[in-house]
Amino acid sequence: MTPRIAFIGLGHMGGPMAANLAKAGYEVTGFDLAASSLDQARDNGIRIAESAVTAVEAADVVITMLPAGRHVLELYSGTADSLGLLSAVSPGTLFIDCSTIAVADALSAHALAASAGQRSLEAPVSGGVAGAAAGTLTFMVGGLDADFAQAGPILDTMGKRKVYCGGSGAGQAAKICNNMILGITMIAVSEAFVLGEQLGVSNDALFDVTSHASGQCWALTSNCPVPGPVPGSPANHDFRPGFASALMAKDLGLAADALAFAGLQDVGLGGRATDMYRAFSDDGGADKDFSAIINAIRAQTAESSIADQRAATATDVA
Repeated sequence: MTPRIAFIGLGHMGGPMAANLAKAGYEVTGFDLAASSLDQARDNGIRIAESAVTAVEAADVVITMLPAGRHVLELYSGTADSLGLLSAVSPGTLFIDCSTIAVADALSAHALAASAGQRSLEAPVSGGVAGAAAGTLTFMVGGLDADFAQAGPILDTMGKRKVYCGGSGAGQAAKICNNMILGITMIAVSEAFVLGEQLGVSNDALFDVTSHASGQCWALTSNCPVPGPVPGSPANHDFRPGFASALMAKDLGLAADALAFAGLQDVGLGGRATDMYRAFSDDGGADKDFSAIINAIRAQTAESSIADQRAATATDVA
């Protein structure tokens, strides 16, 4: 029997994910707080419920895609004014949270589900809005392996790859570690291109060298921060985001939280990358692709150059 699915959170990511499930023949009932998201979901064959609670009442599987851990925990447990999702379904219902949240929050969500007699997985995604629409996401999954096996066909409908990372919290940990690498790497690639420009190396020449040498990485060859070498990169489209800088700042913040949760010391690069993306987002770059961090690096370089020139002039005058 094909499981009935409730999908809570039908925004830029959740909407196309739910649409792919409906297109594949699953009976999907959804809910979102945004009327525009509900309208789009309805057009995509998703049955719209009056609330999150009514959406899950007849579900065999509940999928959530929400902005932050507090939203997941609140929906799971409920409030003084509303019933929690865990209490609104039959015992043994499988909950799959695809949000990117703190490891500590993921562990709390698993504990809430278990205490309510429900089963749960965390399955944060990689691939962005384009991957959600194309059904090519990668899922990083944490929870019991038996639940992972049951969720397999559903995850396969929404993505092209799923990785079982381990027990509760492992999926979020893998996602956060991956994005910390990505954020740090993009800063390094951007700084290298700015340095190359200052030293007279063309962007095309530098790309040709580094993409075939030890500097090769995804941030360079798929999401190059300068226009030209990679036609599909956001740099060729005014940094229209595949993955927005605000989201990178959020994920790097989660990595910092995870370091503290694990009792580890930040050795420097993760914290520095977090500070840079937060500053860039706060200074107007939030809605730009995370590769637009190169603009912040260029601005810092220009300010440094001007300061050096002023210092040199002052010395000459003296």
